[in-house]
Amino acid sequence: MRSLVIALLCVTTGCTQFPELDATLDQATLDAPYPDLVPLGPLLTQADGMAQTGQTSAAALASFDSRLARLRAQANRLRGPVVDRVTRARMARGINIAALQ
Repeated sequence: MRSLVIALLCVTTGCTQFPELDATLDQATLDAPYPDLVPLGPLLTQADGMAQTGQTSAAALASFDSRLARLRAQANRLRGPVVDRVTRARMARGINIAALQ
């Protein structure tokens, strides 16, 4: 019965009409060339140079610093044990009881 329901769902979704997404783009966008692929190294060097010369704003640097601090704090919270001591002891008692039976 379950496989019949799954098969019917697959068949009905296969018959669904999807919106014409190509119609939402204008002709200039469709005729535009693909962007050039550039190596990442020069872009990183340029960004590093901007940071060294102080061309980045103080607000952007403060935003980066606060985001970095939040990410580091989150990483530190995730480093702890997944199962706390009380739950681990309860699980161990359950295993010991099951082994005795």
